[in-house]
Amino acid sequence: MTDETPPLTGHDLIADYLTRLDGSPGVYRMLDRESRVLYVGKAKNLKNRVSSYARPQGHSARISRMISETTSMMFLTTKTETEALLLEQNLIKQLKPKYNVLLRDDKSFPNILVSREHGFPQIKKHRGAKTEKGTYYGPFASAGAVNRTLNQLQRFFLLRDCSDSQFDTRTRPCLQYQIKRCCAPCVGYVTAEDYAVLVRDAERFLGGKSTHIQAELAQEMQNASEAMEFERAAALRDRIKAMTQVQTAQGINPQSVPEADIIAVHMEGGQACVQVFFIRGNQNWGNRDYYPRVGGDISVTEVMQAFVGQFYSDREPPRVILLSDAIEDPDLMAEALGGKLGRRVQIAVPQRGEKLDLVAGAQRNARESLARRMSEKASQMKLLKGLAEAFELPNVPRRIEVYDNSHIQGAHAVGAMIVAGAEGLLKSQYRKFNIKGDDLTPGDDFGMMKEVLGRRFKRLLKEDPERKSEAWPDVLLIDGGAGQVSAVREIMRDWGVEDIAMIGVAKGVDRDAGKEEFYRTGKPVMALRHNDPVLYFVQRLRDEAHRFAIGTHRAKRAKANLKNPLDDIDGIGPKRKKALLAHFGSAKAVMRANLVDLKAVDGVSDAMAEQIFNHFQS
Repeated sequence: MTDETPPLTGHDLIADYLTRLDGSPGVYRMLDRESRVLYVGKAKNLKNRVSSYARPQGHSARISRMISETTSMMFLTTKTETEALLLEQNLIKQLKPKYNVLLRDDKSFPNILVSREHGFPQIKKHRGAKTEKGTYYGPFASAGAVNRTLNQLQRFFLLRDCSDSQFDTRTRPCLQYQIKRCCAPCVGYVTAEDYAVLVRDAERFLGGKSTHIQAELAQEMQNASEAMEFERAAALRDRIKAMTQVQTAQGINPQSVPEADIIAVHMEGGQACVQVFFIRGNQNWGNRDYYPRVGGDISVTEVMQAFVGQFYSDREPPRVILLSDAIEDPDLMAEALGGKLGRRVQIAVPQRGEKLDLVAGAQRNARESLARRMSEKASQMKLLKGLAEAFELPNVPRRIEVYDNSHIQGAHAVGAMIVAGAEGLLKSQYRKFNIKGDDLTPGDDFGMMKEVLGRRFKRLLKEDPERKSEAWPDVLLIDGGAGQVSAVREIMRDWGVEDIAMIGVAKGVDRDAGKEEFYRTGKPVMALRHNDPVLYFVQRLRDEAHRFAIGTHRAKRAKANLKNPLDDIDGIGPKRKKALLAHFGSAKAVMRANLVDLKAVDGVSDAMAEQIFNHFQS
């Protein structure tokens, strides 16, 4: 009987791989016993890079733990180091390795679109793929920043924001004209040539040419005054005044930096905050803070390197990126980003002047944001510990999921899930559920909850049956009493998930906030002191779930109310719908039209006219 040789791990395993590696550039992955990726890295020379892990000493505590957990490695060679860098960042975002610095962000940035689909261009907010014809300006840090800028543009340049179908069916000016936010091109109050001038000025403003526009407006105002056109001169004066006020209110408007992202890092207490400012057209278009997942022994350089690579892995970089701290190889990163953009990208750590002031301002914001977050997190942990004690939970919950339904007599029913944890409300993990059950009795809250929880846990069991991810909740908070808790327990038993704590929150006999009763399986009903912070915490969670569910329901109902009946007919696309609305004036008129009139519409064949007629007749 022969003894089996134990499998290699850690330093010995890595040393064994070295014997089969060459000096090619590429990406390496380190995996644990269950083939989960621990770390993804790139190398100009794979053999040299991996050899550093084979040394038994000289590593930080984090790297030593990673090496000791490594039981296998994977390698992928590339032609260039630039390709390796791009592949590394894609794999990190896809695999979320345990020991990599990880940027937790799933939101796209909004833009302003000057649409060119119509003779009178529309200006509007846009998020997502840039497929519509027109000019895009952005990114803006938030929807609020876009809305403020759109409001300014309408005040300055009187551009329309209505849809093309609304534009084509107007017979008199809308409210936007009355409050001096539009010049009413829909009813011919401005010519196409004059409107084009307004569009040009708006685009120049977005491009940072506001000073030139103000000078031209000042000259026009002088000319109008000399020509005794005092009403026009007053309107021009108001536009100049509004532009000046906006420039003063914006705060940061760098003169020497027309286009850049300002990125600054602050680290403290094993946590990091990255602040990003967006400068476009010499204007500050907002800022956003990020909190990447880091360890206690990670350097600022590693955080900045990982953030820049992951942040621009699916975003278009600007021409200039200004950093508070240097990264390992800025030239390589600039080459990789420039290849995506199709033009040169400059990455720099400024040392003096206005650029240094911009970075210092971003770093100050990062420091203050991290301090606020750490304070809030400490308060949140205290509440979570109090929740565990009050409801006799075995452990302090890491993740709480709160569920609620919203409908009106069963119509437009939706389910909502909100998530809370040590970092507060995790809004990026909120989920909406359109209730699909055709066999549900209208208003059947139990049936709706069964569908929502079934869909939620069916997906969890499929994606992570062993419950090793952070997506599994520790506590379910249900808006309801003993009946709801019992129903949820049955639902969870059907899915084989019975060990998750459940708490039902019901208002007391007087239906007053502050007199809530709490229901748990197999335990007596209980209440909390009126001034207990845990009670306020649970109330906030329940109210947030209710707010989210109501908002989702209203949005679904509004969308259904605004839906055009023509959208339900196969073969009716945007062009035919536009032709029908232009011919008849409204969807209701199309519904009442006879077959002869439908056949008279340009672009509608006889067969299509019959299909439209039969659709509404049935």
